[in-house]
Amino acid sequence: MKLPAGPMTAATDGSEAVAQATLACGRVNSLTAELAVSGSLDGQRVRGRMIAGVAAPASARLEAVAPFGAPLFIFVARGGEATLLLPRDDRVLEHGRASDVLDAVAGVPLDAAALRTTLTGCADRPDAAAAKAIGDDWRVVPDRDGEAYLRRTPSAAPWRVVAIVRSDWRADFGDFDRDLPRSIRLTSADRRRFDLRLALSQVEVNPQLGDEAFTVQVPPSASPITLDELRHSRPGVRKN
Repeated sequence: MKLPAGPMTAATDGSEAVAQATLACGRVNSLTAELAVSGSLDGQRVRGRMIAGVAAPASARLEAVAPFGAPLFIFVARGGEATLLLPRDDRVLEHGRASDVLDAVAGVPLDAAALRTTLTGCADRPDAAAAKAIGDDWRVVPDRDGEAYLRRTPSAAPWRVVAIVRSDWRADFGDFDRDLPRSIRLTSADRRRFDLRLALSQVEVNPQLGDEAFTVQVPPSASPITLDELRHSRPGVRKN
């Protein structure tokens, strides 16, 4: 998506636009979905399929599904801490920083809270008072360490968050269903790092997810694995 460059003026309707754009995603306390992943990591084409579960404020679970047998990996995170189990290799990384672990295994540096807001297409901490207008159909709102781009098409339609731009990555949202995205594109500032497309299906909003959903049973036989080893193997994706 080509984002508008300006000129920008102070938006008099910033609070209304932000409230409208975040109404649906703001009601999502938990979500489960299947993710079809395609694109590139470190210049190599990749594809894969994952089962995702997220819950407020900062819990997440990802399972990378293999065509047959055990998952390629199981990632669980609460707050900023994560555990990653590789059932097929009987290896585990425990008490890792969530964003580092997900970056190492799947290429994107998201912690559990950022994964939840990304999958729901939601701004994190939008500053509606500082919103800027670009024409009639775009609003740009400061959001944590970046900006949220809001758009309405046509002009009478509701405002939606169509892109989040952070310091080192960006998310674009499309194919909305009940004002939640069904397609997400994640790109790094350096496009060679990652350029991934997520297609969401089997989406369930606000299911009951207990603590067991964000816990993984680590076999006593599992041996440790390092972040560097994970980055080298990328078990969460299959190369084309």
